[in-house]
Amino acid sequence: MAYPTTVRQSYVSDLDGLKQAGLFKEERFIHSPQNADIEVEFPTGASLQKVINLCANNYLGLSSHPDVVKAAHEGLDHRGYGMSSVRFICGTQDIHRELENKLTEFLGTEDTLLFPSCMDANAGVFEAVLSEQDVMIADRLVHASIVDGMRLCKAMQDTYKHSDMGHLEEKLQEHQDKRFRLIITDGVFSMDGDLAKLDQIVALAEKYNAMVFVDESHASGFIGKTGRGTHEHCGVYGKIDIITTTLGKALGGASGGCVSGRRELVEMCRQRARPYLFSNTVAPVIVSGAIKVLDLISKTTERRDKLEWNTTYWRKLLTEAGFDIKQGESPIVPVMLYNAKLAQDVSRDLYAEGIYVVGFFFPVVAKGQARIRTQLSAAHDKQHLDKAIAAFIKVGKKYDILGKGKKEIVDKYGL
Repeated sequence: MAYPTTVRQSYVSDLDGLKQAGLFKEERFIHSPQNADIEVEFPTGASLQKVINLCANNYLGLSSHPDVVKAAHEGLDHRGYGMSSVRFICGTQDIHRELENKLTEFLGTEDTLLFPSCMDANAGVFEAVLSEQDVMIADRLVHASIVDGMRLCKAMQDTYKHSDMGHLEEKLQEHQDKRFRLIITDGVFSMDGDLAKLDQIVALAEKYNAMVFVDESHASGFIGKTGRGTHEHCGVYGKIDIITTTLGKALGGASGGCVSGRRELVEMCRQRARPYLFSNTVAPVIVSGAIKVLDLISKTTERRDKLEWNTTYWRKLLTEAGFDIKQGESPIVPVMLYNAKLAQDVSRDLYAEGIYVVGFFFPVVAKGQARIRTQLSAAHDKQHLDKAIAAFIKVGKKYDILGKGKKEIVDKYGL
């Protein structure tokens, strides 16, 4: 028998253990376009419920923008449904290069190469540009896809304490014997919402002859004065050697990613990056929609500015209510709960109040760092946030977490 009963029971036991520990992840089913208000079906089969979505990466509210949808339809009509091939064989259309050129201009780089996703970009870039003679020095809180990409590379791996520039400098000094040194960081860290100190990182890179890699997935389109990203915000626009980012968040919310940066590094990815060489290219419908997104956000910062206002307002509401939040300025606003089961329970009760959020816990975040990650969108209006804070306060009072810090919450619920 290919799947013995003993094997099945082992997995059943593991899954039951996750449920008993409050660590089992349940998917909800959305019956509407992605927006500030969505219709959701809980996996129990309960009736549809209209809720405010506070946990999507739809930062600019463009996932169902009519102009983007129209452009996607036109891409479908004029360039077809899919390419049925990889880029270097017969999977590249004129619109792929058009999008790459627009991304290059937007990000302030020399060249850009599309990938099926940013996870694929991160999986391919390090192996393509580094060898066993080199070293990768990564912030300890970089995204999981970066960690996975580093594992595929033969270069030496090292880390520095999160945003600790003194520790990074020590590592750069230690690895002066290596051929190349690549500093690796997120622009905006996806779980905590804080920004990398890119100005200081670039200064250290220049001092110690290192390159800089930044994943801008949670920054492209809305961080910085014109939404170019963390490098614009930190005053180092044009000084980053490798940028990876996604089309699956603020830039339309579908799928697709890219490597953008120094011309030679991008070309090395075109020649060697395995996810690029062996995966179908981004579908024409997505490329056409993404081109429209870049046109929209290059003309005006209206959506980026509204998102900034929403972020400031929401952080103020949570703080005044007494929630323990991660400080910062990005639209990622984690409400810290520390206990995994508590995070699950709070998210379920908020759902009952018409607020859709998800509890995050190990292995998505470190053990003892469970939270509800709220995310703002330009699609949210003030009324959405006012309704949401009322629900948060009601549920917060139920679990007695208002005005409580980590020690008090952990004493009551454990880690």
